[in-house]
Amino acid sequence: MASEEQILQQLTGFKDPELGRSVVDLGQVGVNNISDDVVELQLNLTTHSAAIWPNVQQAFTEFAQAQLTDVGDINVSFGVHERPAEKVGQIGLTAKSIIAVGSGKGGVGKSTVAASIAVSLKNAGSKVGLMDADVYGPSIPQLLGISGRPAIQDNKIEPNMADGMPVMSMGFMVGESEAVVWRGPMLHGAVTQFLKDTLWGDLDYLIIDMPPGTGDIALTLSQVVPLTGAVIVCTPQKVALLDAAKAITMFSKVNIPILGMVENMSGFICPDSGKRYDIFGAGGAQGVAEQIEAPFLGCIPIVPTIREHGDLGTTANNLEDPLTKEYLDAIAVSLVSNLAAKAAEEPPQPQLPVL
Repeated sequence: MASEEQILQQLTGFKDPELGRSVVDLGQVGVNNISDDVVELQLNLTTHSAAIWPNVQQAFTEFAQAQLTDVGDINVSFGVHERPAEKVGQIGLTAKSIIAVGSGKGGVGKSTVAASIAVSLKNAGSKVGLMDADVYGPSIPQLLGISGRPAIQDNKIEPNMADGMPVMSMGFMVGESEAVVWRGPMLHGAVTQFLKDTLWGDLDYLIIDMPPGTGDIALTLSQVVPLTGAVIVCTPQKVALLDAAKAITMFSKVNIPILGMVENMSGFICPDSGKRYDIFGAGGAQGVAEQIEAPFLGCIPIVPTIREHGDLGTTANNLEDPLTKEYLDAIAVSLVSNLAAKAAEEPPQPQLPVL
């Protein structure tokens, strides 16, 4: 009969999707019982990888069965491993991954995609915050149906909550018809304050809805926090793709990696006939992703309910609607899967204590 030590030794090759290091070395695997007939294992995963838990759990079960050939049946149970986020930069924000969602131009549905990614990750079980950095045209409050000026506690901003998800936006500070007329330094100050003076809590992900185009905000973010990377949203037609290429160049210049591209408004499927109409073309974003060797996260077709939910402030309902849930969840799963693959290829080094 194999010992607990021997069993764990054979499982060291399986990597944690968050850190890319051995789940055994990280203390995330336990042996609950060993007998002649069965070995009972326990795998605990962090909420950072919640969107891909089913895939990881299946992969671990298959890995254990392949490695432990000299034992009886293998039963695997799963739980949650608590690994708090560390402070990033010098601003006190605690988040494991900070992801900017940008585009080269307005009108491509960037804010809807940002909100959908955040809600999908939250629904999966991750701890998520959503920051609206589109100071001139904040859309997140409308999309999520939240309003009201945030409260102040001990000189810190209490973010508004969208079904338990902390959200911060300039839209909470000004009236719907009021214009924000600011120069670069004021933008820098506002974005920095949103990051360092908001009570975000301990986050797995902070999703940042960027303003369209190329400008000061990306530079500010690159200076203030170590961004994990950016997701680029565009529509299929060439004009939009040309602008998306400019956004890619902008992020590259400030050393922010591209985590993937999303093609929005990718064809209209007629509900009466089921026939697809590629109103803006098709496949353009995937082609650009291949050219720059970035992941293609998925496409979102033109579905009237996405617009309807946005107008009603119920964008979160798109993650429950069978017409749209599959597309939106697939983008979040692809994003987290790519982060896991990147971590496995280049495991982040643990921070050393400051002496």
